[in-house]
Amino acid sequence: MGDTNTATREAGQPARAHRRGAVVAALMLSMALAALDSTVVSTAVPQIVGDLGGFSVFSWLFSGYLLAVTVTLPVYGKLSDTFGRKPVLVAGASLFLLGSLLCALAWNMGALIAFRVVQGLGGGALQGTVQTLAADLYPLEERPKIQSKLSTVWALSAVAGPGLGGLLAAYADWRWIFLVNLPVGAAALWLIVRHLHEPQRRSRREGRPRARVDWAGALAVFMCGGVLLTALVQGGVAWPWLSAPSLALFGAGLALAALVVAVERRAAEPIIPGWVWRRRTIAAVNLALGALGLLMVAPTVFLPTYAQAVLGLTPVTAGFVLSVWTLSWPLSAALSQHVYRRIGFRDTALLGIGAATLILLAFPLLPFPGRAWQPTALMLALGAALGLFQLPLIVGVQSTVGWSERGTTTASVLFCRQTGQTAGAALFGAVANGVLAARLGGAGDLDALARGLGVGAVPDATRRAVADAVHAVYLGAACAAALAFVVLLTLAPRRFPVREE
Repeated sequence: MGDTNTATREAGQPARAHRRGAVVAALMLSMALAALDSTVVSTAVPQIVGDLGGFSVFSWLFSGYLLAVTVTLPVYGKLSDTFGRKPVLVAGASLFLLGSLLCALAWNMGALIAFRVVQGLGGGALQGTVQTLAADLYPLEERPKIQSKLSTVWALSAVAGPGLGGLLAAYADWRWIFLVNLPVGAAALWLIVRHLHEPQRRSRREGRPRARVDWAGALAVFMCGGVLLTALVQGGVAWPWLSAPSLALFGAGLALAALVVAVERRAAEPIIPGWVWRRRTIAAVNLALGALGLLMVAPTVFLPTYAQAVLGLTPVTAGFVLSVWTLSWPLSAALSQHVYRRIGFRDTALLGIGAATLILLAFPLLPFPGRAWQPTALMLALGAALGLFQLPLIVGVQSTVGWSERGTTTASVLFCRQTGQTAGAALFGAVANGVLAARLGGAGDLDALARGLGVGAVPDATRRAVADAVHAVYLGAACAAALAFVVLLTLAPRRFPVREE
């Protein structure tokens, strides 16, 4: 009998390995959908505006999607802990594909923006649930494998996305940018439905026949996040920071935040439970990754303008200067396991963010106008430092909770990182425009200058003003990195309380 049981287990192992491989492929395809989205769309904006019009509001193609993704992350995290990962991922992928189809059928810019929001509502489920499932599928010692694969997906998407979007817009039609999502998403859905089998788990509360969903809390979180993020995205762009619309949105957001606290305190199963912030490890990682989102704005938003206006590079070459960090980031992340197994999650992250702080501080020391290899080398080093910082924190914090709390925990750290990026775009945009205005006299707008690149030669005074503005942004990013270092050093325990699996 013992030999029979052993043979049965051994026969079942290849089948389980095959199923897990199929699910990992589905996760990578799902992540590719979310990762490719913004980079592919950005290069097709001229064709979209030329066809549909609406140049004054086209930025909402990105803002609307980002808002929907960010505000739904906590909701999907809690739903995945309540009902399981599979139904949430299937629903989110289906919603994303519906939004993609509707975007391809859009008849004007208003409709396209609305359908992009539908895409974002599905994108929130893709981002959060994929990361949670990655931790479910692999034990702690093997999680760097799946995380490095997902990081590689992001890296390849960042490099290939703009080229793919440009090719489709130039030689096909911009609508194909959204239609290509359909076969990729359909393949991911088929793999998930066929191969992802989650174990049946008992409710944490005996005698409760059906899980409760805090729909009031979900609505309050959605409204609060939407209002505050809209204020951050549009402040200083659509209206001045101290104008009536800006103050009204921030006031309404604070009132809704108070409503969220009141609703969540009374809820039996809150969307954002209090333990997310009461546990030192999770709170420290949330704050640290929020600072990461903040500092990532400096290279992703401002470096391409610097490369074109100051270094005189073409848009393609400027994109390469930025994209090199997507090569070193996943490689460093994959190798980070050899470091955190020796010195721990916190100290590895401290090593990475400490190096990132020094690299960001080095950027303003670059000579004017400088050579292209100088910022390229810094970006290569920055990607390596941030790979050493982010992955140990995500793997570490996921390892401190059980299955029933992992979705909420993962969603909270991703939510903080997304919110940090949104806040960083608003904050550093104001800093850059302020420096530009001071150097050139009168009002300065780095976005308007970036849109005008390529029309003619950039005057030397403007080049120096852009260099000063981007240097100021990088100094701000260095401050954000230093803040993450201090948070981890003072808040996070030296050894994460890893749970036995």
